[in-house]
Amino acid sequence: MKKKIIGFVLAAALMLGGGAAQAQLATPAASPAASVTQKVGLTDVSVAYSRPSLKGRTLGADLAPYGKLWRTGANASTKIKFSDDVTIQGNKIPAGEYALYTIPGENEWTIILHKNTKYWGDGGKDYDKSEELARFNVKAEKNPRKIESFTILFSNLKNNAADVELLWGNAIAAFTIQTDVDAKVMAQIQEKVINGTNVTPGMYAAAASYYLDANKDLKQAAEWIKKANEAEPRFYWMHTQAKIQAQLKNYKEAVKTAEKSIELAKKENNDDYVRMNEKAIAEWKKMK
Repeated sequence: MKKKIIGFVLAAALMLGGGAAQAQLATPAASPAASVTQKVGLTDVSVAYSRPSLKGRTLGADLAPYGKLWRTGANASTKIKFSDDVTIQGNKIPAGEYALYTIPGENEWTIILHKNTKYWGDGGKDYDKSEELARFNVKAEKNPRKIESFTILFSNLKNNAADVELLWGNAIAAFTIQTDVDAKVMAQIQEKVINGTNVTPGMYAAAASYYLDANKDLKQAAEWIKKANEAEPRFYWMHTQAKIQAQLKNYKEAVKTAEKSIELAKKENNDDYVRMNEKAIAEWKKMK
């Protein structure tokens, strides 16, 4: 009798274990979770969202109906996070995390940054418009390539800006994030290069490159990059020095420096810089 009881208990345990295993069966999500992170200038921007697919349905009618508030994805509301203060389409946005809602339209989309990130989906009747931080409109464009699954990506990266693109079906809606890079970089240059007591060649080169890209004092940039190359000549720093010299219309010296850059690049087997320098030299030799 005792053996029968033990056998019954074991059989029951196996049945329960089988049921638990079935309950934990993993299957693909209809709208998989996704995230994308981008450094914009010196600011980290991240987006977390779920990605529904068309599956034969129509955007603007069956999905994300035109003129109605949308969670900008599926499941929970889409979240966008900024590590620093930013400006979006003229709106000042403090550092932090926000819900990203949209109101799609055939020719225009409304973009909304909402301070309440706890709503499920579009918030329904609980949605409080007074909690919106920013609301603005952007143009909707036609995408020649049909996008089956809703996609958010970063594009058109610049030193202080980037576009966030929302793509689905044949629609593209985008908004621009701008960051205050110059004030931060200039503060670092003032502290570590101009007032610094232990300035490395890399610091001089970085400061010179920034001055070149930001169209600042090129004579000062020329002094810094020269110091960097005198201490540790590198083909990419030489290329920067040549570009600065060319910007100062000192084309003969720019050509000589570019030729030095080619020599160093060949030693490092860097064909890209060889080609860039050769192209620049050809252009600068035509200048007077």
